[in-house]
Amino acid sequence: MRVQSLTLAAASAALLAPTTVPTTPTATQDGPRARPEIDVSAADLLTKVRDCASVSQGRYRSDSGAPATIPVCGTRDAVFWKADMDIDCDGQTTRRCNRRTDPFFSAATAFQQSDGRYLSAERLPYIVVPAPSDIWNPRDHGIRGGSIAAVVYRDRVRYAVVGDVGPHDMIGEASYATARALGVPPDPRAGGTASGVTYIVFKDARVTPIENHAATVAIGKRLARNFLRGE
Repeated sequence: MRVQSLTLAAASAALLAPTTVPTTPTATQDGPRARPEIDVSAADLLTKVRDCASVSQGRYRSDSGAPATIPVCGTRDAVFWKADMDIDCDGQTTRRCNRRTDPFFSAATAFQQSDGRYLSAERLPYIVVPAPSDIWNPRDHGIRGGSIAAVVYRDRVRYAVVGDVGPHDMIGEASYATARALGVPPDPRAGGTASGVTYIVFKDARVTPIENHAATVAIGKRLARNFLRGE
């Protein structure tokens, strides 16, 4: 588990605060010949992001002291990176995320729910993006609080929001809830995985309120299908 800076997260929140018009699910009526949409597979998404056109000006570390080897890659519709997964247990104090279970616990996240409370890492699937720096500025690519991501691990695809900001030189972190949904050990002390996680964040697409996970999944599935089709 990497150490996070509250001061850094607070400063980054202002830089990454959502400003775009929120994306909301749209209801459609299927005609008699309409076919149900098929969920995209992990294999299809991994094939789509097999090649990297780097959009970062440098590379990130997976952990403090590790070599900087991870670029942020980009396409017309998304950015992505392939990294480890450290466990973020910050935000609301819950049974599994608190000062007793996590030695680096912080009661704050960079972004807040619609009721003004910080996010719940135990309940809400979210990912962590690095603070803006000379390496890469997420905002320049339409990535802000509430942006929607598809996270791939082995044969699983799960959808999450951008919910917190981490150190400017490290990448590869997600909430307790994201890890649990993917089958990654979610314990903040000894959990996570050293490699094999792909984070795909869709440009200029976010959900509001940020805690509406059902909307995140509905929109995320549509964005992932369009991403594969090149639409």
